[in-house]
Amino acid sequence: MDDSEKRRIVEAVILGTPEPLSAQRVAAVVPYAKPAKIKKLVDELNAEYVEQGRAFEIVEVAGGYQMRTLPEFASQLQQIQPQRPLRLSKAALETLAIVAYKQPVTRGDVEDVRGVDAGAVLRSLLERKLVKLAGHKEVPGRPMLYGTTRRFLEVFGLESLEDLPSLRQLEDLAPRAESIEAGEAAASNGETESAEFSAPAFAPNVEAAAAAFDEVEPVGKPH
Repeated sequence: MDDSEKRRIVEAVILGTPEPLSAQRVAAVVPYAKPAKIKKLVDELNAEYVEQGRAFEIVEVAGGYQMRTLPEFASQLQQIQPQRPLRLSKAALETLAIVAYKQPVTRGDVEDVRGVDAGAVLRSLLERKLVKLAGHKEVPGRPMLYGTTRRFLEVFGLESLEDLPSLRQLEDLAPRAESIEAGEAAASNGETESAEFSAPAFAPNVEAAAAAFDEVEPVGKPH
């Protein structure tokens, strides 16, 4: 089997699977191909898409490969998919950042940083599958530990936690946050300001024109 046929198989399995596929899983269905070969085939496919001016690409996200439309087409996609973006309150944004950068953390750890009760916000992030339970801290009372999920990586276009921007980059984005109506989590903490939490906050390589964080699909819509 030549490389052109292998590329077709790689393209088919990535296109046909909504979740990111690891190179190992793709290699398992491509004859005589190892994970390193899959990366090479993906690079060749993306080069073809650029040369042909296609509106999508294969991205590395959450430890795997996923087909996504280019961010530049976000506004057009929103016109035919008028789904209200999920907005995270300022409280949820701050809590998610604390968990992402300091995980695994306890509820108490989050509250020590924020200075307010974090129970309702953490429950909200758990429901949205951005945060998960990560065991117990081995101290008296054995409080629950929290960490980010693979869904978190997928939504924000990150291959791994190592791709998180520095705290300074994150802080620089704060003035650009848009004030909107208070969210449920913010209200539970007596806060009245919330921010639209878009992918560029955690993935600065994603163009600002990308769609806002969406509960159903991540920025750069899966193709």
